Amino acid sequence: MSVSELLPESVPNEIDRSVQTVGLTTDETVFETLSTDTARQIVSLLDDGPQTASAIATEMQISVQNVCYHLDRLQTAGLIDAVGTRHSSKGKEMTVYGLITESIVLQLGEQNTAQ
Repeated sequence: MSVSELLPESVPNEIDRSVQTVGLTTDETVFETLSTDTARQIVSLLDDGPQTASAIATEMQISVQNVCYHLDRLQTAGLIDAVGTRHSSKGKEMTVYGLITESIVLQLGEQNTAQ
């Protein structure tokens, strides 16, 4: 029995994801973050379900440091968040990341709140 089987895991089965509206000129962080292939591939992987940075790195065959850089940017942009924890086979606690946005809606003009 591995150490990870003995330690508790805190990962939700489903995450309540919302629709995010971003303005073309007001939300540059989202567009800048998603401008790289790596960030878009990470979002695609997380669309299948929450994962750790090391699992993403293994799947994409890139370094964990590179994945962590993009995860940090995606988190700052409000597209992902830490949704739980998992333990490695060596017992190290790892953060599990998941998408918090179901889809992104691009708003071209000023938002009109009066309807």
